[in-house]
Amino acid sequence: MSVMWAATSPESGLFQPVEKRSDMKDLSDRFNDLRSCGQGYVEVRSSNREFPVLILAFRGNHAVVHLMSDTERMSLLVGDGTVASGAEVEVPIMDDLAVFTGDFVLDTDRAWELVHDFTQTRAAGPLGEWCEL
Repeated sequence: MSVMWAATSPESGLFQPVEKRSDMKDLSDRFNDLRSCGQGYVEVRSSNREFPVLILAFRGNHAVVHLMSDTERMSLLVGDGTVASGAEVEVPIMDDLAVFTGDFVLDTDRAWELVHDFTQTRAAGPLGEWCEL
């Protein structure tokens, strides 16, 4: 099953916005390379639909997952309790670090599992509770 994705370059540390079409193995390889670098930003969608787009941003063991439902609707996945509600975590959004409260932080391994589930089902609803921005 092929997916469309764009991600941070492990070499430069900068987001490469040009989408690639590949199987899940290539996307997993990129994610693993980024894990080795300690942080990254990945956008993924179905190869035959423009939306939804799932976005994974992580730094160390902390991740944030966004859902772009269409050009005007963005949501954040509610966190899994990895970080206390009032704590703040920085993750890369494209090429800049952004701050999120613990309310929206997940364990990076769990977030990657959700991305994998999304690529299999093409459905974001079952991944958890979403908070529209």
